[in-house]
Amino acid sequence: MVFLGTIVNGIAIVIGTLIGTFSRRIPDKTKTTIMQGLALVITVIGLQMAMKSEQFLIVIGSLVLGGMLGEYWDLEGKLATLGKWIEKKTGASSEGSVAQAFVTATLVYVVGAMAILGALDSGLRNDHAILFTKSLIDGFTAIMFTATLGYGVLFSAIPVMLYQGLIALFASQINQLVPQVLLDAFIAEVTSAGGIMIMAIGLNLLGIIHIRVANFLPALLIAAILVSAMTLSPAIF
Repeated sequence: MVFLGTIVNGIAIVIGTLIGTFSRRIPDKTKTTIMQGLALVITVIGLQMAMKSEQFLIVIGSLVLGGMLGEYWDLEGKLATLGKWIEKKTGASSEGSVAQAFVTATLVYVVGAMAILGALDSGLRNDHAILFTKSLIDGFTAIMFTATLGYGVLFSAIPVMLYQGLIALFASQINQLVPQVLLDAFIAEVTSAGGIMIMAIGLNLLGIIHIRVANFLPALLIAAILVSAMTLSPAIF
């Protein structure tokens, strides 16, 4: 079953969110300390991911172009509106922003080699070991995210399952059509661009600065396009 690892990953996020919901009863002072510690860890993780780039011009170009598109489409504003709609429909209130929790968790769970390589292993070899390991990490992280950011973390399970599920479903085609050198470059540059966004999330959580991270989401797609163009047509560049 090629989707087993992906399904387990989604369930782990949901379970982690439910556990984290009960953890929100901890004192505000303790919650603030946990938030700061989590923010520091996220910042360091983002920095490590950002250093994966082998063509930093791609990362710069993707963030500039992606940021322009995100501002034009006002993704941050649309996600905030969606978050308020979800709060209204569910009849629940959140101390934080549903949109912020959703974007934060989704980026942390989706960006990186484990999501891509794990889904490919599931689709090609029916080997779910990487995704099972990722599920444990994501489940624990979901507890911490929910305890500090709110129940919006729950909705990150949807893009995680769609993203990894599609990779697993088309793993054979990806393996046949995408050269290994292109796949390696794609993972490196998308991970790097995503890592910078994760760093921005950490800085936001620390209250150092407010960066509209959601408006940079198109950068992931731009990075993939630039990697493909530079790898398949190196003479042009």
